[in-house]
Amino acid sequence: MLSVEAIVDEILAREGGYANDPDDPGGATNHGVTIHTMRRLGLDLDGDGRVSVSDVKRLTRRQAREIFIAEYFLKPRIDWLPAPLQASVFDMQVNAGAHAVRLLQRLLGRMGFSVLVDGAVGPLTRDAARQAAAAAPEHIADAYGIARRNYYYALADRRLASRKYARRRDGGKGGWITRAEVFISPRYHLSEAEHRARVAAWG
Repeated sequence: MLSVEAIVDEILAREGGYANDPDDPGGATNHGVTIHTMRRLGLDLDGDGRVSVSDVKRLTRRQAREIFIAEYFLKPRIDWLPAPLQASVFDMQVNAGAHAVRLLQRLLGRMGFSVLVDGAVGPLTRDAARQAAAAAPEHIADAYGIARRNYYYALADRRLASRKYARRRDGGKGGWITRAEVFISPRYHLSEAEHRARVAAWG
């Protein structure tokens, strides 16, 4: 199992540096930390009394690392989940917030476990996830990864501006899809033809 520190380093490598894409609801980000998160945490790094794009640009990789561990791993109790799920749920928590846990809870519900879909890892979600992992230790991570991939496709189905994150300009897999497939066994990766068929309706 990867340590949380190793997982964070991989997340930081995927997130890259500063970006401010007008189509990204997260707004300005640096090392994957959004301006909204920085405002919530009161990270006024330039000392001008407000958290702005200037502060986002000043955020260091070390600060981002600390934020991810505290706010996206420990605070939402991702460490309560079984080891095979932690990396993917943590990565999605950084990417999509509480939707990461809601996705897991819906998956557990389809597997027959009674859990509330509230985006929070409590004792019921923890125990259900552990039982699910014990029942299908070779498949639980793939099941979550596939559900995550489907979530991204469905989001792009609904939101035209998000399609560029799921499909490249040349029609290949976009960043969201390749990011989800990092946590899916290669045998369950979509072929390029399958991906193109999935997004064909987008025009």
